Amino acid sequence: MGYACLADCLADLRDHGHLKLVDAPIDPHLELAAVQRRLFRAKAPAVLFTGLKGTGFPMLANLFGTRERLRFLFRDSLKAAELLLKTASSPGEILKHPWRAAKLVPSLARMPPRRVSRAPVLECRCPLESLPRLTSWPHDGGPFITLPLVYTEHPGKPGLAGSNLGMYRVQLAGNDYAGDEVGLHYQIHRGIGPHHAVALEKGIPLPVHIFVGGPPCLSIAAVMPLPEGISELYFAGLLGGRRTALARARLPLPLLAETDFCLSGHILPGLKPEGPFGDHVGYYSLRHDFPVVRVTEVHHRKNAVWPFTVVGRPPQEDTVFGDFIHELTAPLVPQVFHGIREIRAVDAAGVHPLLLAVGSERYTPYEARRRPRELLTAALHLLGTTQTALAKYVLLAAGEDAPDLHVRDTEAFLRHILERADFSRDLHFITRSTADTLDYTGSALHEGSKLIWASAGEKKRELGREIGETPALPPGFGRMLPVLPGVAVLRGPKHTLPRDTQDSAMENLAGALASWRQQEAFPLLVVVDDPDFCARDTDNFLWIAFTRSDPATDSYGPHALTRAKHWLCRPPLILDARLKSFHAPPLEEEPAVTAAAESLAAPGGPLHGFY
Repeated sequence: MGYACLADCLADLRDHGHLKLVDAPIDPHLELAAVQRRLFRAKAPAVLFTGLKGTGFPMLANLFGTRERLRFLFRDSLKAAELLLKTASSPGEILKHPWRAAKLVPSLARMPPRRVSRAPVLECRCPLESLPRLTSWPHDGGPFITLPLVYTEHPGKPGLAGSNLGMYRVQLAGNDYAGDEVGLHYQIHRGIGPHHAVALEKGIPLPVHIFVGGPPCLSIAAVMPLPEGISELYFAGLLGGRRTALARARLPLPLLAETDFCLSGHILPGLKPEGPFGDHVGYYSLRHDFPVVRVTEVHHRKNAVWPFTVVGRPPQEDTVFGDFIHELTAPLVPQVFHGIREIRAVDAAGVHPLLLAVGSERYTPYEARRRPRELLTAALHLLGTTQTALAKYVLLAAGEDAPDLHVRDTEAFLRHILERADFSRDLHFITRSTADTLDYTGSALHEGSKLIWASAGEKKRELGREIGETPALPPGFGRMLPVLPGVAVLRGPKHTLPRDTQDSAMENLAGALASWRQQEAFPLLVVVDDPDFCARDTDNFLWIAFTRSDPATDSYGPHALTRAKHWLCRPPLILDARLKSFHAPPLEEEPAVTAAAESLAAPGGPLHGFY
């Protein structure tokens, strides 16, 4: 049951028609990434490229490219994993159905890693510069490992109990790195952080293994939002259907014995510039100082395969990761977040910028009118726990108002909350907070604001669908278009102000809209550079609105004022989602690379029929 290694997985995929082999001289510099983006969009099979330029190692694309393939990979163990997580969310169910506990015993037995004396990953050695060098976007700072498995242990608590397996960006070359150095970029709220903090406090290098490849369960485990202190290797055993094989190494860390590659070394004191790098928000994360790993050894197994992915504006392959993890962890939500029925980080909005939640509003059932109270407590919990703490906009609705409301339907959720919004009470800003490392809308790197928007109670308004007559607008503003019921976009002048500055032109706009007859019909207005692009489809709107705005800096509204430190306004709430002068640039392919990728799929090309 389960795959011992990546080679077993590829053989299984090939036998069932989920894998294609392509032997063509494709360039890992930009061209291969462009191909992968098209493979994903076409829901193509996984593809093993064996004739790539500049590397002797085959590279595997699109392994997790469809939900169907992801579920196929774990078809023997997925039901057991789902049952265990469901049982963990409702322990009382075991008392009602004790026979379920017996079904869990084999799965529990496969969770602890097993020690082995032989590690296939140590079969061969190679220099660092011989590894595949994938460069995904034109302005990337160098080649990156896009599916790394970074293993560390707490310096004061060695062993699995203090271990962390994470997927953090690893830059293989470029910038100021020496020939034996790689960059390590990890975001805030990541499990490696406490390990690194202790090592810095002690003034010692932090041992690290960076693995690539191996059974697919390791990649899923590395991105699972597990609580600190719970080893990802236990979850890998559960999902993979077999115990993870660990072997001894020269470093005081175990080896994931069945992986394909292992870079061993230490995270050194001090920082070096890392990036830029096209990221999953849809923009470049810019060049900043991050930790450095000095690599002492590079090993790989015989016939090693280098799996990779490409990130960019969603949806991409990591979207499938996210959906899969959401399905697995959904039963745990009410237990982890009391008062919350379900949550969803909206992929189209760049994942972390927008979090939707349906919760309960039970604190004051005796009041004549329901208003947000318990929802606010739940929102603060969401912003203080696991990866939900990265959210920038947290929108919450009360399940009592609409028992059939679900977070999967973004349009219905927004419609529900806008029908009930009261901007004198519902908006709660947290300023100068920690922010997602990849978000450049805030006041500084790692710093920005958050908005808790909780609406509850009876329906207050009918939402508009067509824009009627608009009032006279300030210079530079024009072309207002409806996007969704109650939501409109408006073209604004080019943004030229420095970071952390509110715009007087936006305040003038809010004043002009104070007399707009449709202000109740369209309680949310978003100012953008290109309203036609935003109005074309909901995904475009969500991406622009929530990746290009900082809640505290970019929120405006008619008759806005601060009362007892609480900001309030009348409709419409206006968000400034123009591309700011200090934002990172959005990701775009080079025309020559686009043409090359398209030509590979033309009749007679090696990828004809793939996309």
